[in-house]
Amino acid sequence: MLTIYSTPWCGYCTRLKRQLDREGVAYVDVDIEQDPEAERFVMAANSGNATVPTVRFDDGTSLTNPTLREVTDKLSSAA
Repeated sequence: MLTIYSTPWCGYCTRLKRQLDREGVAYVDVDIEQDPEAERFVMAANSGNATVPTVRFDDGTSLTNPTLREVTDKLSSAA
């Protein structure tokens, strides 16, 4: 399952989650401000920066601040 690392105040996070909801793409949303382990993952994936949204795919890869198209293309290529 797709995991989105986000914060409640992040507009880019809200936009991506709304777009995924509209397209029927299931995901787990993890608030990095409430989960220190999640924040460490995000920082490791982004050269020490807590940049959100960071999206992790089942294959362990991630994208930072991706567009809906980037996410759906990645999901399609993994199928």
